[in-house]
Amino acid sequence: MRRRDFNLALLRASASAILAPHLFARAMAQDSSVPALYSNAIIIDSLCAPGVNPESPSPESLAAVRQSGITAVNFSISVPDSEETLYNLANVQKLVDDSPDVFYIVRRHSDLALCKREHKLGIMMGFQYPQVLEAEPERISTYRKLGVRIMQLTYNNRSSFGDGCMEAANQGLSNQGKLAIETMNEIGVALDLSHSGYRTTSEGISQSSKPVLVTHAGCAAVYAHPRNKPDEILKSLADRGGYFGVYLMPYLVASPTVPTREHVLNHLLHAINVCGADHVGIGSDGVIPKMMFPSGSAATDPNVAQRQEAGIGAPGEDRFPYVPDLNGPDHMQIIAAELVKRGQPASVIEKVLGANFQRVIGEIWGSS
Repeated sequence: MRRRDFNLALLRASASAILAPHLFARAMAQDSSVPALYSNAIIIDSLCAPGVNPESPSPESLAAVRQSGITAVNFSISVPDSEETLYNLANVQKLVDDSPDVFYIVRRHSDLALCKREHKLGIMMGFQYPQVLEAEPERISTYRKLGVRIMQLTYNNRSSFGDGCMEAANQGLSNQGKLAIETMNEIGVALDLSHSGYRTTSEGISQSSKPVLVTHAGCAAVYAHPRNKPDEILKSLADRGGYFGVYLMPYLVASPTVPTREHVLNHLLHAINVCGADHVGIGSDGVIPKMMFPSGSAATDPNVAQRQEAGIGAPGEDRFPYVPDLNGPDHMQIIAAELVKRGQPASVIEKVLGANFQRVIGEIWGSS
């Protein structure tokens, strides 16, 4: 399935969703300090879609964005086709033009504080699919000028830049990949290694003169999966100032178990222990409104079948791509409360909620 079609299907489902009844106040009633902490913090989901149809945003989806309290999201707009990628980019601009009181395109580090101050959702446009860059790597600069400031060099498979996490050969970066990283460093584009293979990730960390991102992944030491990163990579990432975002995906635990917030917290606390509290956050790989799918199992969902047929699927895609009890606009709020329950201090929770991502983006983009 083309990414645009998948996103549109997700948007339609999200637009009709009824907001989750367990709101923030109920989730955190046991600690009155948490709502104030959340209200004052910069909240960044390092991979998340707004979940709003740019053609006709529903009142429910806009309400979900406002309810979430999220300051900014890294929103993946790329698909393998360049024309459709530009179409997605134009739709982000349309969304902001039509709802300027709700959305803002983040192009510089200072925009994050602006979004918090003005209670808007900042959209940080990013690329997951590298195909739009492979034929002409100079497009990295072109897309940066259009507002795309976060880019991956691989998806699950091999690209001309390096091997993805599903490539058994694990051959690492190519010369073209090294040149792409050099270009990204020079012009202020953040390198995201979430879907890269182990060797590509390690070489990307060492090759980059700036900190790098793993915006959405899990910890291989907690559950071994190609999309999860081993401890030696987490340590190397942190040692060079980078950022690791824990996702809310089924790859947190072996199939057929449906992941819960407990699985998310297991990965999150492990990452904090390995990387240190200054390098970890949340990259849900979801949408802000509640995800809703037709009745049936993920194994029979056409999106899953089409991903497998296209060769971009990963093991464990026989479950829907979310954590059911963190499926909604309050997912970051619930995680904050869970961290309190596990004895994490406010300073650490604030970093995980967004301060860490804000810091590293400033180091990559510049602090203006």
